[in-house]
Amino acid sequence: MSTPETMAAKVDAYLDDRRHSGFALRIEGEQLHRFARFADQSDHRGSLTLKLAIQWASASRGQRPITAARRIEILRGFAKYCRQFDPDTEIPPRRLFGRAHRRLTPHIFTEAEIQTLTAAAADQLHPPGGLRGASCATIFGLIAATGLRISEATGLKRSDVDLQHAVLHIRHAKFGKSRWVPVHPTTVQALQRYSKQRDRATLTAGTDAFFVFDHGHPALARSVQYAFKLLRRRLQWHSRGGHPVPRIHDLRHSFVCHRLEQWYAQGLDIDRNILALSTYIGHAKVTDTYWYVTATPQLLAIAARRFERRPGGLP
Repeated sequence: MSTPETMAAKVDAYLDDRRHSGFALRIEGEQLHRFARFADQSDHRGSLTLKLAIQWASASRGQRPITAARRIEILRGFAKYCRQFDPDTEIPPRRLFGRAHRRLTPHIFTEAEIQTLTAAAADQLHPPGGLRGASCATIFGLIAATGLRISEATGLKRSDVDLQHAVLHIRHAKFGKSRWVPVHPTTVQALQRYSKQRDRATLTAGTDAFFVFDHGHPALARSVQYAFKLLRRRLQWHSRGGHPVPRIHDLRHSFVCHRLEQWYAQGLDIDRNILALSTYIGHAKVTDTYWYVTATPQLLAIAARRFERRPGGLP
């Protein structure tokens, strides 16, 4: 009699199948691996059941309803896959624990905060004057200037960065798509300064990564996240949004809001330009870009002035 297949083996097969179709599933994959460990360590064997799904979804430390809802959402796709081969698989109902998505207001960084962050990265990260600080400072500045995802910035290869033509090639971004991202001359200058400092280190010649840390190791997203966490604590920053603390991803939100502010100041038609912005930051739908728009005091002031100029508006 064969031993029942473990949940870990089922998760691996599911992720392999989806990734061969072009889906990265980084966060979903991490969560499903946690689910598999939970199931296998509890000696569960056999089909995925609703009882098991509820037990895992409810087992988070904070026990927040939205966390349980998101876990159920992730399990639904996996359960549908399993059901193709195991008809006894139970697919958790949608919204079993309520809605899995709600928009928390991001922390919109001011220009002063961005400058403080990049300066702190360059000056305060160990070792002093090393590539770790220079890389993190440049990555933070690049995200703020272009709205890149952190994985897109840290995933850049040397061949992806064409400073002569002022363009970045983003390969295998979200949903497996690639795109070209033009950059401002000031961003080109910052990348050139970084490149010169990077190439002075003898250990960087053996890697094709554009951003590297000391000893020639590529700058990984999790390492940059950790550096940001250290700096955030040292700077004693508190969130102005709905998240507990400011995040690197908030730099991407900030880029969208600052771009709209600049377009309003230039008198450009937002409705005509928003699609270009959506393509630039790698969104599949323009509605995803509107999700990034936050009612900052600056944008609210612009909206109020435009309303006052409308016929029948406030005097």
